[in-house]
Amino acid sequence: MVQAGADVACASERYGDLSCQRITLPGGDSVLVALHGAHVLSWIVGGVEQFYLSPRAVLDGRTAIRGGVPLCFPQFNQRGPLPRHGFARNMPWDLQSVEVRGDAAHITLALAANSATRAIWPQSFIAAFNIDLTPGVLRLTLSVNNTDSIPLVFSGALHTYLAVSDIARTQLMGLEGQAQWDALNDVHGVAAPVLTFDGEFDRVYAAAPHALTLRCGPRVLTLEQSETWSHTVVWNPGAERCAQLSDLPPDGYAQMLCVEAAQVTEPVTVGAGEVWQGWQRLVSTIETC
Repeated sequence: MVQAGADVACASERYGDLSCQRITLPGGDSVLVALHGAHVLSWIVGGVEQFYLSPRAVLDGRTAIRGGVPLCFPQFNQRGPLPRHGFARNMPWDLQSVEVRGDAAHITLALAANSATRAIWPQSFIAAFNIDLTPGVLRLTLSVNNTDSIPLVFSGALHTYLAVSDIARTQLMGLEGQAQWDALNDVHGVAAPVLTFDGEFDRVYAAAPHALTLRCGPRVLTLEQSETWSHTVVWNPGAERCAQLSDLPPDGYAQMLCVEAAQVTEPVTVGAGEVWQGWQRLVSTIETC
């Protein structure tokens, strides 16, 4: 179902080999989402791209895409027997609806258990991904409906790649005092008031009860997540690790920071016939003197 207002552009397009849907609001803000993986490739505010998409990302409709917002489900990273970060990001999703009214747009995509998913994971489920766009604001919501007669257990993340002009000048605030696990050194501690980045960075935090603030120059990005995501993951590969990743350019690490709404160490359990929902909300502003 597509319902469009007169001032909102709604169009299907190709990006590489990917079938995509683009929504553009009257003020120029836009979002581009691929049916492959329900993957958000672009979010533009005031003419400025908010997400990092690697220029070396593989866009063949079969491979996980480096950048944007990969949807990790039903497994985070390699914490289980499934493919790394699950299978949802590598499967075609169905476009369920596009609704645009005035300066607001809503897109829904869905992935239901099928022969391809059952070959990897025998669970019955219906996953929905809702994308809500208003001026300066993007909200991403994953819903998991357990249509099986047994509990559904999963981990995952909204693996959001944020564009930054210079990682060395980037600061992330709002996690102060939260439990922290440094995955690189397997060290536990608590988060500092301000996170800065001068090398490879891979840490899992207990999610803060309030919004986070990302600063890089005059640009400010505010990030919130629902309480149903227990963790926030912050990741940057650094120069050395970046050089080992074929789908990132050598300087890619300097232009991105992942801040993910996630469920990492304790999986979510969804009872038979029940629905779980988790979201991440991003607000982009420019500070003026």
